[in-house]
Amino acid sequence: MELDTARSRLGFEIRTRLGQRIEGVFPRFEGRIDVLADGRHQVHLRMFTGYVEIPGKDRYTGWMRGEEFFDAGRYPVVEFDSVPYDPQLVEKGGGIHGRLILRGVSHPETLQVEAASCPRAGYDCDVVSRGTVQRGRYGMDSWQLALSDRVTFVLRARLNEALKP
Repeated sequence: MELDTARSRLGFEIRTRLGQRIEGVFPRFEGRIDVLADGRHQVHLRMFTGYVEIPGKDRYTGWMRGEEFFDAGRYPVVEFDSVPYDPQLVEKGGGIHGRLILRGVSHPETLQVEAASCPRAGYDCDVVSRGTVQRGRYGMDSWQLALSDRVTFVLRARLNEALKP
């Protein structure tokens, strides 16, 4: 099952040390959910850092793409591959464990999925998930005095109806 990139949104949030929230988006990303032979699902996400933006803030956008943050020139893709999980997790909510590769560094991370708000989550309503990472673990340790170490990735996913199983 492919993510419908026109109706899905993938972004991130980071707070300044003064409490201001900076919100960014990945306008270009790919995602799919594989249905395994045993019925479990596995999610694969790819976010393209060269397109990341902080809407309305060109200077911040340049910083996010630059060497001190996502370093889009050297690391054009951020990837998340989950371990297999029970598809009912999307209905009830819970954690999807997987591996995040960011700036060439790989660590286990968890996406927290909110309980579905409709019977056909992903088709009739968004599947909402969040994953918070410590940016210092990925070599993104510049601006420690100005920015929090935590970056929260936010995915509001819709599936491509035409490819529904």
